[in-house]
Amino acid sequence: MPINATKQSLLNLPRSVKRGVVITCDILICVLSVWLAFGLRLDLWRNFDGKQPLVLVATIGLAIPLFIHFGLYRAIFRYVGSAAFMSIAKVFVIYSSIIFCIFTLLGVDGVPRSIGVIQPLLLFVGIGISRYIVRHWLGSINYVQNSFRRVQPIALIYGAGSAGRQLALGLSSNKEILVKGFIDDDYRLHGSTINGISVYPRNGLQEIISKQDITDVLLAIPSAKQERRTEIIASLNGLGVRVRTLPGLIDIASGRLRVSDLHDLDMNDLLGREVVPPRVELLKKNILNQVVLVTGAGGSIGSELCRQIIKFSPKSLILVDSSEHSLYLIYEELKNILLSENIYSRSTIQLLPCLVSVRDRSLLLKIFKEYKPATVFHAAAYKHVPLVEQNPEEGIRNNVYGTLICAQVSLDCAVSQFILVSTDKAVRPTNVMGCSKRISEMILQAMADSAVRGGHSTNFSMVRFGNVLGSSGSVAPLFSAQIAAGGPITLTHPEVTRYFMTIPEAAQLVIQASAMAKGGDVFVLDMGEPVRIYDLAVKMIYLSGLLLKDGAHPHGDIEIEVTGLRPGEKLYEELLIGDNPQPTAHPKIMMAHEEFLTWADLQKSLNMLNLALDQGDFNAIKLILKELVPGYQPLGM
Repeated sequence: MPINATKQSLLNLPRSVKRGVVITCDILICVLSVWLAFGLRLDLWRNFDGKQPLVLVATIGLAIPLFIHFGLYRAIFRYVGSAAFMSIAKVFVIYSSIIFCIFTLLGVDGVPRSIGVIQPLLLFVGIGISRYIVRHWLGSINYVQNSFRRVQPIALIYGAGSAGRQLALGLSSNKEILVKGFIDDDYRLHGSTINGISVYPRNGLQEIISKQDITDVLLAIPSAKQERRTEIIASLNGLGVRVRTLPGLIDIASGRLRVSDLHDLDMNDLLGREVVPPRVELLKKNILNQVVLVTGAGGSIGSELCRQIIKFSPKSLILVDSSEHSLYLIYEELKNILLSENIYSRSTIQLLPCLVSVRDRSLLLKIFKEYKPATVFHAAAYKHVPLVEQNPEEGIRNNVYGTLICAQVSLDCAVSQFILVSTDKAVRPTNVMGCSKRISEMILQAMADSAVRGGHSTNFSMVRFGNVLGSSGSVAPLFSAQIAAGGPITLTHPEVTRYFMTIPEAAQLVIQASAMAKGGDVFVLDMGEPVRIYDLAVKMIYLSGLLLKDGAHPHGDIEIEVTGLRPGEKLYEELLIGDNPQPTAHPKIMMAHEEFLTWADLQKSLNMLNLALDQGDFNAIKLILKELVPGYQPLGM
């Protein structure tokens, strides 16, 4: 059998079998150490006789239980490092002390007293050597197996502090990646070595990368502010290296670190955004000990809202979604979180998955009456612009009338807070999806005005924001997949710009905005500066260790292909219809003041729109939408 196949067959054995093999080997080492100890002491190399078996029984009876108790058989030997050998040393201090007391201090008739010193030393050397051999023999298997696919990565670690040193130590325990140096801004470290690895200044980085054939730069600067990280990442653009970041320090310290554990840069690194820490009192206000309901709970935003909500101990969390698969996934995920983390009294939270469409008034009414939610986050919507443009009737029925039904049911059941998750595409829309979301906003504005005058208690508000990176259909996952496939990256227009933020940040801001609502509020999230999609694509190419292929760089790796704007797509998105947004208690949340129709006028238009939908008259639908939403400019009209 080839050597690599033998290694792999050993690694594929069940964990219990491998542990049994190791224990058997350790017993044999115990026997050998006792035999060698007597042979060295007496200069007689013979079988055990007299009182010698007593020493053997004491050795095995003491060493193996100690090894089990101190977890020596839980370690993965091909990843063991200095920490594991220190654990072995600690066990042997205890073992040696006991053996020394029995056979040297107290003494046993027929057993030389020096055996209490010689045998523990031999056993320590034997166990240590066995671990060392296994570590280096099996530890190379990943590199051996993968060597035909790619050249071994050669890396620089950016940051020679404690995090960088731990990372270098963790990587030294396997052969997957070779660390050639540290980069650090501290001039006092320049020219020195840390564990045999040279420390270089940032100046001349391109020359170092070229001379050392560097393929990867690993960021080990966990304490650096986002502004500093952005500066460093920008300096690495175009150098032909893949930029990755530090994994969890627990994984490093445990000796389990592999190249696959290193993370690509997160979305905040790509955007260069400094995330404002959330205000806990705002997050708790409408959640703590409340019954909370989330529509579209299986979607990108809805699922993240649920993850954030359970952190703050609602009494119950009701998950509403029309997709069985999506509902199952988020329900199972939340159940596992509640089982694994017994903090914030999460173990008492009741999770209630409800497979229902937001257009099913009777079933929604039944759910609301039975569980009596106090807070509703309405995230259910069709959001993909081209799909809704090609299926406008279904998009309008779901987005407009789904919102209307949910809001009316909430009003009938005296829900305290109703929060609509809206979009920047609702501002002067050029597509049906954006138009449907603006009408949804207008429904809540009109109902809030009506509710205030009618004495109803439901507080309607909406939160409008731009694209969230990492959501289904967003550009970042698409670009990552296209880069992994070798390109090209497809882009609809080189000048398309969008506002971006990460899903967790968006969800936290939605929850915090809801806590500040007074009725009919249109909250707008501060998305930072708009990002040109072309620039984002180029950055993702560079930070993957590849080069852009274009007219100026014909020998690059990944090409960007412009396909043309899709139906209803805008070059630029906006967040405000009017001017002068007002600040709120949160620096990342603004409040817009925008005109809306009264409920009586809006209801007439909604009835006309519903009639046009029933008749399938799309021209009439577009005319009604154009009349309803100022600024709507449908294509072809």
